[in-house]
Amino acid sequence: MIYKIRIILDAEEDIFRDIEIDENDTLEDFHNAITQAFGFEGGEMASFYTCDEDWNQDEEIALFDMSDNGSDIRLMNETTLDDVLSEQSPKMIYVYDFFNMWTFFVELADVVENEDGRIYPSLLFSFGELPDSPPEKKFEAEEGDLEDSFGDDDDFLDSYDDMDFDENWN
Repeated sequence: MIYKIRIILDAEEDIFRDIEIDENDTLEDFHNAITQAFGFEGGEMASFYTCDEDWNQDEEIALFDMSDNGSDIRLMNETTLDDVLSEQSPKMIYVYDFFNMWTFFVELADVVENEDGRIYPSLLFSFGELPDSPPEKKFEAEEGDLEDSFGDDDDFLDSYDDMDFDENWN
């Protein structure tokens, strides 16, 4: 089967690409199709993230395993699209270039039959111009998150003052 997928830049203005790709292609193949569709050189680190219906990030699927000890992280070249995308879980997040944090929302739009003679992946539609730099991200906690984690702010600061960091300093 062929997946028709929309990749949307996380920005105020509409910038997206629609790509057709075989469900058995790897996420690395999909990563390469995305970088070409948006005009990136493709030399930066990237990851996909599974997510829920509200775009809350879950499991990372990385381009490379950068850990020293060979962790259990899933890799793009070992994960096919149909492993992570389906009509029941049609969304993912894609981050390209961790220094600049180009962030995209990926959504499965349709599943169709393979057409003989077509080459996949293919760019179906392109809308909007990619800006020179990625849109700025605001990393803010929702109101009440800090109090939920630490209790009353004054209590946290009081207990912090009681800590003696010099006591066990090497």
